[in-house]
Amino acid sequence: MTVATLKVVRMSDMGAFLDAGTGKTTDDILLHKAQQTAEVKIGDVVKVFLYLDPKKRLTASMRVPKMREGQIARLEIINVTKDGAFVDVGAERGIFMPFAEMRGRPKVGEIVWAKLYSDKSGRLAASMKVSDEIRRASKPAENIKRGDKVKGAVFNIIDAGAFVFSEERYIVFIARKEMPRELRIGEVVETRVTFLREDGRLDASLREIKENALERDAEKIFAFMQKNGGTMNFHDKTAPQKIQAVFKISKAAFKRAVGHLYYERRIEKIDGGFKIVDK
Repeated sequence: MTVATLKVVRMSDMGAFLDAGTGKTTDDILLHKAQQTAEVKIGDVVKVFLYLDPKKRLTASMRVPKMREGQIARLEIINVTKDGAFVDVGAERGIFMPFAEMRGRPKVGEIVWAKLYSDKSGRLAASMKVSDEIRRASKPAENIKRGDKVKGAVFNIIDAGAFVFSEERYIVFIARKEMPRELRIGEVVETRVTFLREDGRLDASLREIKENALERDAEKIFAFMQKNGGTMNFHDKTAPQKIQAVFKISKAAFKRAVGHLYYERRIEKIDGGFKIVDK
């Protein structure tokens, strides 16, 4: 698959034939009427997208990719095969993305940052390895302060955390400890800025501010106790996995929330857990 500018050399009932440049009319490339976005005639020079049809014949379409080689864009995964995936670039056919050019394993329907490049055979292909391109396209954060919200799409994930390219073209890093769940490449997230670096990049978090999370977790635990007859058999010796399974919070967050309820005298200790204080 590639983009070329070719001359119309003859017409037929099926459409126009383009000069393949070999000197043989048998090599002329069909530009079918269905693949024409405007009427063409003999002598016209047209920009076309070349691809192989189901019978492996070289075919042309005037629906060319909406991006140029080297450009980056958010592209939808439209098919996944054992060899890679295909992304939608607005052309007649999807562009192939080899597994070696992926970050993670995107699924059909997901939208990812990707670029177009020419492979060793000269065909257009797609790659999710866009860190260098995003760095060049980015700009330093301006008029941003700690606590501000910044929205963007994940373009890379490493052991230390995830990188996001924001709507304002800022590069945002989310450390692993600031990710309450696993992220996927291409996922759009809204982050809370925690630090502005000297180079204009941002550090951010997906976690709530502790004070807000404390109140939320405390009310979640209190509601659980109300539905459970006013008691619960969870305490500081309860396994973290059990706390996570029931309350969807860490053991540390659970202990903070229980301590908050106890300090406010809304609950009291009993053997094996806590109960709501009778008012």
